[in-house]
Amino acid sequence: MNRCMRCPSRGVTGGWNATFMPIRLALSVHFIARENVFDISLCRIARDEQRGLDAVRQLSSEGLSLKFHQLDIVSSESIDKIKTFLVEQYGGLDLLVNNAGIAFKRASTAPFAEQAEVTVHTNFHGTLNMCKAMLPILKPHARLVNISTHLGGLSQLSEELQKKFSSPTLSEESLVNLMNQFVQDVKEGIHSKKGWSNTAYGISHVGIIALTKILARAITEDPRDDILINACDPGWVRTDMAGPKATKSPDEGAETPVYAALLPTNAGQPNGEFLKDKIIQEWEVMSCQSHAVAAENKTLNKQI
Repeated sequence: MNRCMRCPSRGVTGGWNATFMPIRLALSVHFIARENVFDISLCRIARDEQRGLDAVRQLSSEGLSLKFHQLDIVSSESIDKIKTFLVEQYGGLDLLVNNAGIAFKRASTAPFAEQAEVTVHTNFHGTLNMCKAMLPILKPHARLVNISTHLGGLSQLSEELQKKFSSPTLSEESLVNLMNQFVQDVKEGIHSKKGWSNTAYGISHVGIIALTKILARAITEDPRDDILINACDPGWVRTDMAGPKATKSPDEGAETPVYAALLPTNAGQPNGEFLKDKIIQEWEVMSCQSHAVAAENKTLNKQI
């Protein structure tokens, strides 16, 4: 078996047309320049094997080192396989960027109960399971970045729910119960009365941001040095999910995730924060307005 225990190992999950490509390129160039080595290993982790292999071939043709490993974040068996691979090949993980997730289109005819269950299961529980599996194998000075969105802001929730999600004593178990309660309330048709918004995607990211903060609080008690965990919003990026009208190119969308991934050694901060445009955002007050609506309003204001 070809092992490289001393080689830095980085994993980026997510779709081929998401911000993966520029994130991968930026990380490769940085580590080649900083460490003066060319055996840089970063795993292209995705569910679609053929598209993942296509990515490997394209980037390899540009002289970059890339390995592909299939992953389905809603499958515990799949997560266990990638964990075993990383431990056996590299002795652990230096960096993880969780970029995998789904969003139903506005035109979707799927019942909201189905959207809520599938979206929370994939985006929140999938990210949770990845983090729980990978945290034990993070090396000292590792960075964990959860790609999220400002649509996960607390202002979309009732005051009571806001207090629960933002509590500094919120536990992982309590968070899971809250997310499951949202799905159940939607199924019973009472989610609005209970203080939830009407966006399953937004609620799933409320959970991801809350999870990031919980994990960051816990990691400060860990004996491993200098591990930082943050969430960030890449912005409205032209991808399969966001569509061609989005205002940012994939390169621009990669800037904040790469910034969070490359925080200097022993920086100490940010940790447990939500970043947008490389700036810490106040979770309690940030706008949950969609990028598309914000762009439309900006255009209307200019016309007026």
